[in-house]
Amino acid sequence: MSRDTSFYYSFLVLPADKRHAIVAVWDFCRAVDDAVDEVGDRDLVAAAAELGKWRAELAACFGEGMPTSPQGIRLQPFVRRFGLPRDAFEALIEGVEMDLAPRRYATFEDLYQYCIRVASAVGLICLDIFGCREAASRQYAIDLGVALQLTNILRDVPGDFEQGRLYIPQEDLRAAGCTEEDLRQEIVNAGSGVRSSKVRELLRTQGARAREYYARAAAGLPRGDARKLAAAESMGAIYRGVLRRIERNDYDVFTRVVRVPRPARAVIALATWARVTLLS
Repeated sequence: MSRDTSFYYSFLVLPADKRHAIVAVWDFCRAVDDAVDEVGDRDLVAAAAELGKWRAELAACFGEGMPTSPQGIRLQPFVRRFGLPRDAFEALIEGVEMDLAPRRYATFEDLYQYCIRVASAVGLICLDIFGCREAASRQYAIDLGVALQLTNILRDVPGDFEQGRLYIPQEDLRAAGCTEEDLRQEIVNAGSGVRSSKVRELLRTQGARAREYYARAAAGLPRGDARKLAAAESMGAIYRGVLRRIERNDYDVFTRVVRVPRPARAVIALATWARVTLLS
């Protein structure tokens, strides 16, 4: 796991054995995602074949053979040790498969199902590693995962669009009176701020929805599992920092990729761990 990821600083608060398990899960999930992203639209057949290999590797991790990839070999011991849920891994692969071809999402409900698969599923896997026992932790993981993915979608609008992907629901474009051509023009004119008030309103709506899901997760944080969820809370705090920077930049996600600097991520993670520890 690279120090450039927000996850790295979030998981530093974990004991070594759980941190190693989380890294193994993250590396496996990252490899699945790369199976589509690295091939892209150049060869969808090859990308589909790669996902097939990862499905077989997942089956091997759960006892149907022996894993052969470095990621699968590292993950396998933790599957039994922590009782990791196979269905969540399968949901992730299904979500990544949705990216095999450029597509559009008609409604937020459609997008929500994608977010559950590619983001919330990872959180549900992590619950078993964290040792969470309260039923409410599951909904917390779902809501936080959606919030993180919505933040990613907002931050990555230009990069995704240039790959033929647009994760902003079509119903939101219509409500803002915005078109895909308006977005394309913002990308072409990157560096001069958001020129179109329609685009700004569209992106503001996406940010507001992400905030709603952060609020849901915060309201649903189960007190009994709060300490165990310190790493998840740290990750949420770092991503909320990304969202705040986007808002302060007047939703200009076109000039550069908005990030929280490394030192700030470390401070946020430690401060969040201290806050959550006091809750329990």
